[in-house]
Amino acid sequence: MTDEPNPGSLAVRLMLSAIAIMLVVLTLVGLVLSSLYRDAAERSFDRRLDIYLKTIVAELANAAPGQMPQPQAMADPLFLFPNSGWYWQVAQAGGGPDHRTSPSLPSGMLPILSELGVEAPPGRMRQGYAQGPLGETLRVVERDLDLGKDERFVVSVAAVSSELEEEIAAFNLVLVGTLVVLAIAFLLVVLIQVRYGLRPLKRISQALAAVRSGKTERLDGAYPEEIAPLVREVNMLVDANREIVERARTHVGNLAHALKTPLSVLMNEAGTRDDPLAVLVRDQAGVMRDQVTHHLERARMAARVSLVAGLCDVTPVVTSLARTMEKINRARDIAIDVKVVDDVRFRGERQDIEEMVGNLIDNACKWASTRVEVEVCIGRGRTASDRVYFHVIIDDDGPGLDPARRAEVGRRGRRLDESKPGTGLGLSIVHELATLYGGRFDLGAAPIGGLRCELVLPAA
Repeated sequence: MTDEPNPGSLAVRLMLSAIAIMLVVLTLVGLVLSSLYRDAAERSFDRRLDIYLKTIVAELANAAPGQMPQPQAMADPLFLFPNSGWYWQVAQAGGGPDHRTSPSLPSGMLPILSELGVEAPPGRMRQGYAQGPLGETLRVVERDLDLGKDERFVVSVAAVSSELEEEIAAFNLVLVGTLVVLAIAFLLVVLIQVRYGLRPLKRISQALAAVRSGKTERLDGAYPEEIAPLVREVNMLVDANREIVERARTHVGNLAHALKTPLSVLMNEAGTRDDPLAVLVRDQAGVMRDQVTHHLERARMAARVSLVAGLCDVTPVVTSLARTMEKINRARDIAIDVKVVDDVRFRGERQDIEEMVGNLIDNACKWASTRVEVEVCIGRGRTASDRVYFHVIIDDDGPGLDPARRAEVGRRGRRLDESKPGTGLGLSIVHELATLYGGRFDLGAAPIGGLRCELVLPAA
C-alpha cells in the first residue's frame, strides 16, 4: 500500500492554479494585442508609402507617350540623399532594361515583389518586406501601371523598416509593462479572495482545537452554507462519541461492581479456612479482583481521555515529583537533576501525568547507583497543522537493559528482578496511558550508563 502524496496547502494550490491560468490568459492577450498593433502599424506605414506611390503614378500617367519619364514631383528630401533608406523606382514590366530610381538609390535596383512571389488583385498595390541595397530590411509597396501601347511599368516605393519596428517595439514594451501591472493586481485580488474565502476553514480549525483542548464542547458560530453541513456533522460526531463513551463507562462500571461483591464474599469465606483449597481460592480471587480493578481503572482513563481533556502545567508536576522521590531515596544518596523548559502544558488530566512520570522516576531511582536525570523538551511538528508533543526523558546510571530485555519490561506484571520492590505494573501502566493519549513510551540506553525512559505526550 503506497502512501498518499502530501496535498500541501489549499491556499497555495489555489494561488498556483490562479497564477497558471493568469499567465496563459495574459500571454495570449499580449500576443493577440501585439499582432493586432503590428498589423495596424504596417497598414499605417503602407498608407504613407502609398501616398508617394500615387504621386509617381499620377506623374507617369500624364507623361508623353513613348518614353519613360523621370518623375519630378518627388521633391521630398528623404529621396534625395544617397542611401537614406527611402527609395522609389520605376521599372519596365517584364524585366526591361530601362528604369528610373530616386537619387537616394545611386546604384542597384529595388527588388520586385511580384518576382518574389507577392501577389495582389489587379489594380491593387502589393506590399511586403525585401532586402535593401545595404542589406537592410525594407518595407516595399508597388503597383503595376499600364499606359497602353506596350507601356507597362512597375512603380515601387520603399522605406527602411527600422522606424516601423521601433514603433512596434515601443508599443510592446508598454504592453508588457501594462500586463505585468495587471498580473500583480490580479494576484493581489486572488490573494485577498483566497484569504477571505478560506477564513471559515481557519475558524473551524480553531474551533476544533478549542474542543480538543477542553475550552468548548461544540463548534459554535455561524458558517457559510457550503461549510455549515460539515460543522453540523462534526457536532453530531462529538455528541455521538460522548454518548458512546459514557455508555461504555457505565457498562464497565456496572460489570466491575457486580463482580466485586461475589469476589469479596469468596475471599471472606476462604479467609476463615487454611486448607489448600481456601488458599487457592483466596489467591485466584485476589487476582480476579486486581484484574477487575485494573480494567475498571483503564475504562475510566479511556473515557476521560476520549472526552474533552483538560490542560496541566508540566513544570510543577515534574519538579514536585523529582523532589519527593529525592527525599524518599535520601538514605541511598540518589541525586535527581531536573531540566524543564517553561510553558509546557500537557493536554490531559494532572493525575495521569503524575502517575506516568511518578512511575518512571520511581523506577529510575530503584535502579540508579547515584544519579537520575529528568529532562522535558518540546518537539515541533513538520508543519503548522501537525500536532505538537513534548518529551519527558528520564535517565539513570544503573545497570540498564539490553534490547531483548527491554521488550519484556512493557508486559503487564513482568518483573526481571524479584529483589526490587514492586508489582511489575508500573511501566505497563505508563505504556497504556501514553497510548490512550495518542503518545508513546520508549526504552533505550542512557548516555550516563543506565536505562533511558522516553515518554512522548501531546502538548497544548
